[in-house]
Amino acid sequence: MGLGSIRKTVLVTGAAGFLGSHLVDRLLAEGFEVVGLDNLMTGDLGNLEQAGRDPHFHLEIGDVRETLKVYAEIIFNFACPASPIHYQSDPYATLTTSVLGALRLVEHARLRRCRIVHASTSEVYGDPLEHPQTEEYWGHVNPIGDRACYDEGKRAAETILRDAVRIHGADARIIRIFNTYGPRMALDDGRVVSNFLIQAIRNQPITIYGSGEQSRSFCYVSDLVDGIIETALAPQFDSPMNLGNPNEFTMLDLAESVMKVTGKKVELVRKPLPADDPKRRCPDIAKARRQIGFEPKIQILEGLKRTYDNFVSRMGVD
Repeated sequence: MGLGSIRKTVLVTGAAGFLGSHLVDRLLAEGFEVVGLDNLMTGDLGNLEQAGRDPHFHLEIGDVRETLKVYAEIIFNFACPASPIHYQSDPYATLTTSVLGALRLVEHARLRRCRIVHASTSEVYGDPLEHPQTEEYWGHVNPIGDRACYDEGKRAAETILRDAVRIHGADARIIRIFNTYGPRMALDDGRVVSNFLIQAIRNQPITIYGSGEQSRSFCYVSDLVDGIIETALAPQFDSPMNLGNPNEFTMLDLAESVMKVTGKKVELVRKPLPADDPKRRCPDIAKARRQIGFEPKIQILEGLKRTYDNFVSRMGVD
């Protein structure tokens, strides 16, 4: 991708998070001047160790709910806790980060005429009654449940951004991100990939909630970042758009894959399914294929092996 002699400036909110930090590294590699914004609610400065050595990266400790003071031609909004453990620990902060953050982005974009790439989520579909999920599906969401601070916050943010497009002509691009995994996932985030890997590494039983037949699709982080970059650079964009891997796995399938990658054969223990936990989750990515040529490349065993190696290194185990 040729950027010519002019280095464009981009802003990444949530820059110290799992996805945000991988995006920062990729944008620097592509030749952008990158400003990272994070309030470190769940972000980890260790994720920005590589970026911190690049003179074209600038970190600001701040909050997307406040007025943005950074000039950027493109804003990537990844500022929100994304795992149930983290977003349920402070539901008010989670909801306001999504809603007030979107309002601040719209205010900024109207003044600066910049492009917004907004990280929404497959959680807007809730526990879906349609499978796989297309962008036309409106969702099946509990508005007052434990997950509502995240689910409804993301849904409201989409409303704000779409209205900004309709009323103000804003260039706001919404991507609905499905389960993503890879190095730098927080070890304590409670997501299924990190849970299973850590339990296997420690020779502990793997926890299966419910029957284990509930399904997810797992996209390796580098594939997702490819899609994010292409979304930002596309001449035109029709929001919203799913980004994820359409290959579907049950939790029992994932447990078997984790044991294969780690070389550990551990017991499976059963616990009740959490409230409002989706039974099936898989993206229809026909729109992403058509708009930006998106096609995940990393298969589950390869991605799990890379993630496992990263976890072992960070945990200091053999």
